[in-house]
Amino acid sequence: MASLPTSLRHVRPVQPLVFPTSDPEWTMNESKRHARVCELLYQLFKNIVGDASAVGADQFVFYDGEDPKKRLAPDAFVKLGVKDSLFDSWKTWEHGAPELCIEVISPSDTDEYLPLKTKMTRYRALGVRELILFDVERRPGERVRAFDRLDGDLVERVVDDETTPCVVLRQAFDVRYDWFLGPADDIPLALRLGVDGVPLATLAERLDSERTASTARISALERELAELKRR
Repeated sequence: MASLPTSLRHVRPVQPLVFPTSDPEWTMNESKRHARVCELLYQLFKNIVGDASAVGADQFVFYDGEDPKKRLAPDAFVKLGVKDSLFDSWKTWEHGAPELCIEVISPSDTDEYLPLKTKMTRYRALGVRELILFDVERRPGERVRAFDRLDGDLVERVVDDETTPCVVLRQAFDVRYDWFLGPADDIPLALRLGVDGVPLATLAERLDSERTASTARISALERELAELKRR
């Protein structure tokens, strides 16, 4: 933010509010599964938006400039059109509200500081356009829930077969992005993104594909060399 001119005078001293970047009460035990799912989501978002848009993962998002307690910590979020940086927290009155937020819910292996009902109230106040919940422990058919902001309300979307469009990214990039569930790297079941039914590759999958292609090229060259020697 630009600083104010030094010539300005004010009628009272500044009473600064502290918006913390961490809070011991929010620091809960996190399972490796939960951490890996969130890591994959962060990688996918960064691959799609690059540095042209901001991507967060578990940072505090403050949505009320008068109350530092009014905050959320999405497992992943995207703010379109704001250049990415190494931010420690996100203040909506400075950068705007994230359009897309993800919550990975896994009660048995990760303690939750806020109950879901409270989180939903705060997401409504935040003004998020699309909210995706992934709960690996719910019954098949109920593990993916999606919410859209319509006329100021945050309304749950009908999700069929645990597959649903990623509306924010579709509108931003004119690409048919979809959410679905599937294995990813070492995770038996993760929240994934695909395009026209084809999963977007994770970093490990891309590296494996490159290694396979390199091995194939080397084998082809070795065969060509052996053929030349026989001649």
